[in-house]
Amino acid sequence: MADEEVARQRLRETGEEAVIRRDPLMPGAFELVIGGSPQSHVDLGDPAALFHDYVRRIGAVIDRLRMPGEPITAVHLGAGALTLPRYVQATRPDSEQHVVELAEELVPFVTDALPLPAGTRLTTHPGDAARVLNGADLARAARRADLVIADLYQGTTTPAHLRTTGFYRAASALLAPEGVLVVNVADDDDAPALHAHLEALDPVLSHLVLSGPSSVVTDARAGNVVILASASPALLDWLPALRAAGPHPGVVDTVAALRGAAG
Repeated sequence: MADEEVARQRLRETGEEAVIRRDPLMPGAFELVIGGSPQSHVDLGDPAALFHDYVRRIGAVIDRLRMPGEPITAVHLGAGALTLPRYVQATRPDSEQHVVELAEELVPFVTDALPLPAGTRLTTHPGDAARVLNGADLARAARRADLVIADLYQGTTTPAHLRTTGFYRAASALLAPEGVLVVNVADDDDAPALHAHLEALDPVLSHLVLSGPSSVVTDARAGNVVILASASPALLDWLPALRAAGPHPGVVDTVAALRGAAG
């Protein structure tokens, strides 16, 4: 095992190899790599410290839910290294959290090497996200969720069946009336993945917001953009605070406004 590696395991469901390695530039920080693609960054000493641009943008959304520090109910579709469940626990102790993960052994692999913060209440629901969302167990356990995060990838692509209108209807059914669905979209130039996700979401939730680097949102260059979706117009009241939270330079605006600006 290379000096920087902490743990390695092949995932049965996908055949990919998962590796946890130290961040050589940040003491106490680690990176999860699956199938050769970096997936998550974790700072064990400070789980509230978020590294990647899109994760910081999702963190800003978590900060706007309910009152500061108040526990929430959160559903994470896709486990990674559990960066955001750690953030929720650090900033909103006693939150009820659920994670849906195709690779059943990924969560124990991660938590054995990178333990969760003390007191974390996290329930794992193994299986394909579409199947789990349409099952009764998660619906009973996590109804009226404040937050559902979809971060679902095989390699660098979201499988087609996990970005359909039916999939997003099932995800949105978990939400409380003012709950927010958050989707991480990793995209190529000209934003083909973003267009596909928005086409699927348009019939489901009436208020759609994009948050991302200016180069991605405005210039449609390759990178990550975050979609925020809600049935409640209260989401729109968050825009000034989300813009101020950054990262900068960035764009946070409604899909309607961005489409209008593009002509």
